[in-house]
Amino acid sequence: MASYSERRIIQTVRDNLKHLDKILKYNVKHHLLFFRISSDLVPFASHPICKFNWITIFRPEFRQLGQYIRANNIRISMHPDQFVVLNSFNEKGTTSINELEYHCNILDGMDLDQTAKVQIHVGGVYRDMPRAMKRFIDCYSTLNESIKKRIAIENDDHLFDLQDCLENNAVTGILVIFDNLHYECFNYRGESIIQAIQNAISTWKVKDGLAIFDYSSQSTGERKGKHAKHLILLYSESL
Repeated sequence: MASYSERRIIQTVRDNLKHLDKILKYNVKHHLLFFRISSDLVPFASHPICKFNWITIFRPEFRQLGQYIRANNIRISMHPDQFVVLNSFNEKGTTSINELEYHCNILDGMDLDQTAKVQIHVGGVYRDMPRAMKRFIDCYSTLNESIKKRIAIENDDHLFDLQDCLENNAVTGILVIFDNLHYECFNYRGESIIQAIQNAISTWKVKDGLAIFDYSSQSTGERKGKHAKHLILLYSESL
C-alpha cells in the first residue's frame, strides 16, 4: 500500500494481462482447457485506494482475451481469497461484496457467459451455524444478478460440508461445487462419493455449463487437508 501509485498499477495490470495471454496460449497448445484466473490480475481493484477505471482503460485487452477464450472453448473460473466471507457479521461483508464485484467485472469485461464462475466458501460459523447460514442467505439475497449468476459455493474441510451447501442451494439456488479433499478430510455425513458428486451436479443448470469439481490429493505426512503437489488417483473406474 505504501508504494501504491496509479502509474505503477497500470503498468502491473498491463504486464499481468500480457502474461495471462501467454498462459492461455500455452494451455491451448498443451490441451489444458480449464483455467483459474488469478485474483491478483488487477491489484487493489476492490480497495478504495484504486480510483482509476481499469475496466475501461483495458477494455480492448479484456475483450481480446475473452475472444481467445471463447474461440478455444476454455473453461474459466476464479477463486477469491479466504478473506471473502459473505456471512461475516462485521465490515468484512461489505469488503467481500466489493471483491466479488471485482471478480465478476473481469469476467464480464471478457464478455464471457455465465459458465465462467467465481468460487467461494460459505464462510465462518461464529459459534452459531444456523445463524451463520441465515446470514449468508440474507447477504446473498442482496447481491445483484451479475454476481448471482457467477458465484458458486464449495464444501470446505471443517465447517460447512456438502449437505450444508445443498441446504443453502435449496433456499438460494446457488450452485454447489464438490471438493473431494475437503470431503475426505472428515466433513461429510456418510454419503458415498458417487452420491456426493451426483448431489452437487443436481444444482447445475444447462446455462451454467458442466458442473465444476475441485480434485486434489492429500500431502503425505502433512496436516490433514494440505494439498499435495501432484494428483493421486484415489477412486475406481466405476466413477
